[in-house]
Amino acid sequence: MPSGRPATPRRLTTRGAATRERIVAAAAAEIFKRGVAGTTLDHIKAAAEVSSSQLYHYFADKDALVVAVVEHQAQAVLDSQEPLLSQLDSLDALRAWRDHLVAHQYRVRCAGGCPLGTLGGELAETDPAARTEVAAGFYRWEAAIRHGLTAMHQRGDLAAEADPERLATATLAALQGGLMLTQITRKTSPLEAALDEMLAHITALATTPKAATQ
Repeated sequence: MPSGRPATPRRLTTRGAATRERIVAAAAAEIFKRGVAGTTLDHIKAAAEVSSSQLYHYFADKDALVVAVVEHQAQAVLDSQEPLLSQLDSLDALRAWRDHLVAHQYRVRCAGGCPLGTLGGELAETDPAARTEVAAGFYRWEAAIRHGLTAMHQRGDLAAEADPERLATATLAALQGGLMLTQITRKTSPLEAALDEMLAHITALATTPKAATQ
């Protein structure tokens, strides 16, 4: 297998960038369906309609492509929650975000789980570079949650003893656990329970009746 080439050319033409993105998107779809281990480069070439030489022009090997897929999926997961994710600075906003996440699981019939979480589970112990990218994606997700909770805390809507960083970590952990159980059981109730309990905890930290009912 070719190696030693940069994963991404330093400069890409508009056409080259489009081809690279098509390869990554096709790889992401195939890996989401088959898993990393079950997806071959032949699967990806067929799905992206590219040749081996085209694929290796952009990616040194499958590992480099998998890292790009992780980056792609992390961005897609975050984008799918906007604009709600960037505005989690009230209990109303947190509840709307919760409803959005649950509604999405209804739409997909609880299939697939979290694309980023699934990649993390498969790659964490086998691919350090990919694990680092998964961690970076989760950090961005957690940071968005933390940003909203920090805004509430700074306004005085949350009690002084509330810790936005721990609350954000716990919220994301609850979300990931809920998504996994929802995928396995094909029911939204685990996700609803996980998020509702976290929101109840955050609501209990609200400092005023107004904040608790926002």
